[in-house]
Amino acid sequence: MSTPTPGPQVPPGGSPGAPGSSGAPAPSSTTSPDAPGRAAAWLSDARQSTWLVLVLAVLSAFVLGGLLIAVTDQATRDASGYFFARPQDALSAGWTAATDAYGAMLRGAVFDPQARSTTAAFRPITETLVVASPLIAAGLAVALAFRAGLFNIGAQGQLIVGAMLAGLVGFRLDLPLVVHLPLAVLAGVVGGALWGGIVGLLRARTGAHEVIVTIMLNYVAVYLLAYALTTPGFQREGSSNPISPPVADSAAFPLLLGPSFRLHLGFLLVLVAAALVWWLLERSTVGFSWRAVGANPAAARTAGMSVSWAFVGVMLASGALAGLAGAVQLLGTERSLSGGIAGQIGFDAITVALLGRSKPLGVVLAGLLFGALRAGGVLMQASTSTPIDIVLVVQSVIVLLIAAPPLVRTVFRLQPRRRAAATTTRSAAA
Repeated sequence: MSTPTPGPQVPPGGSPGAPGSSGAPAPSSTTSPDAPGRAAAWLSDARQSTWLVLVLAVLSAFVLGGLLIAVTDQATRDASGYFFARPQDALSAGWTAATDAYGAMLRGAVFDPQARSTTAAFRPITETLVVASPLIAAGLAVALAFRAGLFNIGAQGQLIVGAMLAGLVGFRLDLPLVVHLPLAVLAGVVGGALWGGIVGLLRARTGAHEVIVTIMLNYVAVYLLAYALTTPGFQREGSSNPISPPVADSAAFPLLLGPSFRLHLGFLLVLVAAALVWWLLERSTVGFSWRAVGANPAAARTAGMSVSWAFVGVMLASGALAGLAGAVQLLGTERSLSGGIAGQIGFDAITVALLGRSKPLGVVLAGLLFGALRAGGVLMQASTSTPIDIVLVVQSVIVLLIAAPPLVRTVFRLQPRRRAAATTTRSAAA
């Protein structure tokens, strides 16, 4: 009888072939890599990537928006009346409506080859950058708070207060450009920081939840602006409308590409702010302590970090970024305070921060996307009669899908995201 060949011996707690075990020896460093295996592993990692989920969420939102465009199109509805007789007519009409609308949006957001002049052809991309500028700054404000474990839902109010102080300096003082513009921007930053600092102080001293406090302060800021625009200090002389005097030219952001385009210096200032936020979070000890507090406040407190002061510091910085957004909006494009100075920027900033995964680069890219949607939606409505509310639908669906990543993974049959510990163990065993 032949003696069976014994299998690999596995020590207690070990695994066959694991490096460092008494079983199979660890592979030599000279062993050639398995290219197909590495490609399969890369593909598996890509399928489990959060970035892939975000991209699929955005694409799904555009697909749903296209379906809504087709449904609301009159030609598609007319062709649907005889759908079972000639279904291709309804499908062709729906496809034409969706592609025409998105084509017009692209022309209004990036480049318009149908424009009559070179200036008009390149104006759409500059409009996207203009619209995206305050969105990026406000998105950075929300993202910074998210990284520290705080939910700053009050970027809208902080933006309004920042715009109020920036405007007060902009239209009440008469100073040289080199002094007036930086002072107006600084006033906006300080205004937003003070409004956000109230939230951080209340959270640190009383434990008041920042979501409730920020929502309430949003209302306070809205009505504070409405009241201020009826006072002599803010209301334009000779006008009974709630609007302020225009800011002085010395307090307005200079145009970067001349009077034919609205793109101003504020866009570059916002990019600098994004770089500073990245350095603060990734390279500074203060940013490390804020991220530690956001990850685990109890552990951070045990390590000797002041959680209370971290909350105050984070909300001061977050409010300052939202105030910068208000200054950019007022000094760059609006030039006068009104009740609608903030629009929906502070609320859209929440979506921008979520879509950007609370990372500065991601926030910049998400802000550009939303700026393109807003800028392109105007031409889409004008040239195809597609309601601009479709843009709001696309944004809302993006928020919905980002908030429910398992739904995206289920629809597209993606693998669930592996835990870091399991990934490390498998990498070590490979």
